[in-house]
Amino acid sequence: MDKVTQEFFDKMMRIIPATSQGYNRSIKENGELLETVVIEDIFMPEILKLLFEDKEKEKIQNIFDFVEETVNCDKHLRDILSITMMEILGNDSAVLKIAKKYMGVTSIKLQLEADKDLGRA
Repeated sequence: MDKVTQEFFDKMMRIIPATSQGYNRSIKENGELLETVVIEDIFMPEILKLLFEDKEKEKIQNIFDFVEETVNCDKHLRDILSITMMEILGNDSAVLKIAKKYMGVTSIKLQLEADKDLGRA
C-alpha cells in the first residue's frame, strides 16, 4: 500500500474514531488492508449514520471535504471511492440528498457517474 492510501485511512479514522477498532479487526482477519472492505463495511455505516442523523455537521463536512480533496489528487483512491462510497450514497435518496449538502463538485460528479454506471436514473 502506498503512503497516500495509508494516510487516507489514517485520517478517516481520526475524523471518525469509531472506525478504528473495525479497521484493525479487518486487517487482522484478512491479513492485509482490503480497501473496499474497510470503506464499505467500516467507514460507510458510520458515515451513513452521521448523515441520517445530520447533527454533527462539522464532522460530516470534514469527511466530505477530505474525500473531495482525495478524489481530486489521487486517481487510485478516486477509483476506489467511486465504486464504494459514491455507489453506497446513491442507495438511499434521502441520505444522498443530505450528503449533497456537504459534497464537493468532484464528489457529486463521481456519485452521479456511479449512479449512471449502475443504471440508476
